[in-house]
Amino acid sequence: MAPAPLLSLRDAVLTLGGKRLFEGLDLDIQAGDTIGLVGRNGSGKSSLLKILAGLIELDSGTRSGQQQCLVRYLEQEPVLDPTRTLAENVTGGLAADADHDTSEYRAASLLEALSLVPDRMAVGLSGGERRRVAIARALVADPDILLLDEPTNHLDLPAIGWLEATLRGSRAARVVISHDRAFLAAVTAKTWWLDRGRLFVNNASTASFEEWRDSLLAEEEKTLSRLEKHLEAETHWLHRGVTARRKRNQGRLRKLADLRSQRANFLRPEGRAKLETHLASGGGSLVIEADEISKSRGGKLLVDGFSTRVIKGDRVGIIGANGVGKTTLLDLLTGKLQPDSGTVRLGTGLEIARFEQDRGSLDPRATPWSTLCPEGGDQVDVAGRKRHVVGYLRDFLFDEAQARQPIEALSGGERNRLLLARNLARPSNLLVLDEPTNDLDLETLDLLEDLLADYPGTLLLVSHDRDFLDRVVTSTIVMEGGGRIVETAGGYSDAVRQGARVGLAMTADRPAEPTGKPGKGAASRAQGKAVAKLARELDRLPEKIEAVTAEIGRIEDRLADPQLHVRDPSAAAKLVADLAARQASLAELEERWLELESMREAGDL
Repeated sequence: MAPAPLLSLRDAVLTLGGKRLFEGLDLDIQAGDTIGLVGRNGSGKSSLLKILAGLIELDSGTRSGQQQCLVRYLEQEPVLDPTRTLAENVTGGLAADADHDTSEYRAASLLEALSLVPDRMAVGLSGGERRRVAIARALVADPDILLLDEPTNHLDLPAIGWLEATLRGSRAARVVISHDRAFLAAVTAKTWWLDRGRLFVNNASTASFEEWRDSLLAEEEKTLSRLEKHLEAETHWLHRGVTARRKRNQGRLRKLADLRSQRANFLRPEGRAKLETHLASGGGSLVIEADEISKSRGGKLLVDGFSTRVIKGDRVGIIGANGVGKTTLLDLLTGKLQPDSGTVRLGTGLEIARFEQDRGSLDPRATPWSTLCPEGGDQVDVAGRKRHVVGYLRDFLFDEAQARQPIEALSGGERNRLLLARNLARPSNLLVLDEPTNDLDLETLDLLEDLLADYPGTLLLVSHDRDFLDRVVTSTIVMEGGGRIVETAGGYSDAVRQGARVGLAMTADRPAEPTGKPGKGAASRAQGKAVAKLARELDRLPEKIEAVTAEIGRIEDRLADPQLHVRDPSAAAKLVADLAARQASLAELEERWLELESMREAGDL
């Protein structure tokens, strides 16, 4: 006989804001279950966790569990008491009958493991510090069930690694919502998919989610096809003028009505977000060139003699512990901040689109409509083309009602999608993204990955999402702390294989190792890395030359139309300017290729 579940829902129904999130939902959490909960933003994942935590009531149905079962919940946006210390905030997660001395010791141990000072007051905390305190509060009581809503948001890679190891050593059953595939694969072995009000269960980790989901959707399509064929046949029978007076025909008519009802109630898969970028014209092959730049802030050395060269089409990831200076480096490379020493040269014709980590540029009292149309009206300028704001928002999975809701009523993932909608409407040739994946559902994350992989411009990306980095970037800048920065080819996994220190300390505030002047070994390694980077640049150049040559050919074909100059002289003039810019870019690429190829032939590469 199977053991009784720790917690169960039966025939659960919930409606929020006039939207039915789910009905007739049944689930069990057994001791030892490690579950990843996935689904679209707005599908009700966070609401389901709150129901399991006993924080909100069902419209109907039952929630039941074993007596003495201790449940702890980590909310998506933790709230701390600023009048209490970090340790006091953590001990607030203890059971009423907990041993006081043991509990205080455990709280202090968790905080110190997370590089936090227990006696510090809970004011002036960063997003990552608030998250770590909330994690300690959820863990301190050693609960039977842990419910974690986006636990890795604002955490750096060392903290994520610590949390993975801690969860794997915990006895608690857990349900985890996360956009971080690598984290989910490490801490869960079962998948719940909340989709269109129904819960699908797969006894495998989220590593196989896409394949499993696609097989379920394919089976639904087959079922719908069979239903429509049967309905078509029965409708044809009715149209032959069969009388309803006969008893057997009355039964068949009832069956036809049932078929029509099934067809009307059949749940089709929800639409997919339509993410597009719009490339700004102009810009040469050189995007950024930094030469021996250094920067200190608050007496702390963040960047020490760093050099890099970013060319058109590069996709560069920036990783490191919280507080190490990733955003500072991003601002230095894009000209928002001047270095203390060294130089940064930006390419010509740069059009930069930025994605902020803290969503601070969104007014919580504004609406998605007013955010996209700040001057009023109902039209959004999308790369020079007018679109109705509701139609454009639908591309990002918002409905008309949400268009007029205050932003503060949107989920974290919906706010991130709104930022993407605003920023992707602008033509750009350099995307600067600071933690864009927080709170996004896996499907939108897939689309964002595809969009960035196909983006013809240049990308600078700060992220702690290892899987996302591996899928998107072509090189990685690793900020190791104390101003030390190394650049490696490939994504996160490649950086690890190449020996970069991507997670040796919990935070960047640990004491730095003595630096001093580098010896011959350090100089040799630095030279070897520089040579390897130039060799990679040379290998990429033929593909870039081919792409620019193709663009030139397309423009020349359009200009070959003799009527174009008469029909639309402004468009013709723009094409002539674009052609000149592409030809200049091609000349730069070819000159750089000759320079590097000469170095290779001389044995310097």
